[in-house]
Amino acid sequence: MSTLSKGAALITGASSGIGAIYAQRLARRGHDLILVARSRDKLDTLARRISDETGRSVEVIPADLSDKADLARIEEVLRNDQSIGVLVNNAGLGATAPLLSSDIGKMEEMLALNVNALMRLTYAAAPGFVARGRGTIINISSIVAIGPEVLNGVYGGSKAFVLAFSQSLHHELSEKGVTVQAVLPGATATDFWGVAGTPLEHLPAEIVMSAEDMVDAALAGLDQGELVTIPALPDLADWQAYEAARQKMLPNLSRTLPADRYKVVSKAA
Repeated sequence: MSTLSKGAALITGASSGIGAIYAQRLARRGHDLILVARSRDKLDTLARRISDETGRSVEVIPADLSDKADLARIEEVLRNDQSIGVLVNNAGLGATAPLLSSDIGKMEEMLALNVNALMRLTYAAAPGFVARGRGTIINISSIVAIGPEVLNGVYGGSKAFVLAFSQSLHHELSEKGVTVQAVLPGATATDFWGVAGTPLEHLPAEIVMSAEDMVDAALAGLDQGELVTIPALPDLADWQAYEAARQKMLPNLSRTLPADRYKVVSKAA
């Protein structure tokens, strides 16, 4: 087994589910790890297993990213540790209840983690990646980013932010040596669903992907240079058509005059 490291990967929400599998897979690819999550016990158990299996160095940092002080500690790590070459923004909260049945305080907590923490960690990592001319940012979004009516709208809005933010980062940073990927999983077999309010066993089995398959597909998409990876989408041409339609609209979204269909008599005419 090679002892050479490909650099460290910092993974949030790493103690279980998707984050834990990213940790295993990236260690097998030769990365040392910095694992961030709330539960030290779970992190320690995972770290020992991965280190024993792969020989990679695994550091654990217990932190609650919804806590400003804890978030600031992880930002400092990303700013100062020049060994870090990969950031996986996986930590997040979900919700499945309708908007009118949702607790506004819980929705605010979700936005703090899904949007604010992800944004701040990315801003902490990106300048160093640019300065070193290399780095990878993987942001875990969701299919609700393009299908917000599927689940709770605040959750969908938070994941739409992740997608739009990733697209903008790619536009700004791709020529500076930084790779950006947004991953849009569908229903994935993790404890996300129970925490969000809908037990996994209540979902149709035919729409649920294993977390292992999801992460393996996401990493294959990263290897193929995809900015947006939708692990379950059978035909890439469907996404390409969607994106082409968006690009076609862009030049016409801001113009001097209202569209003719509104029959506005413009004062500028």
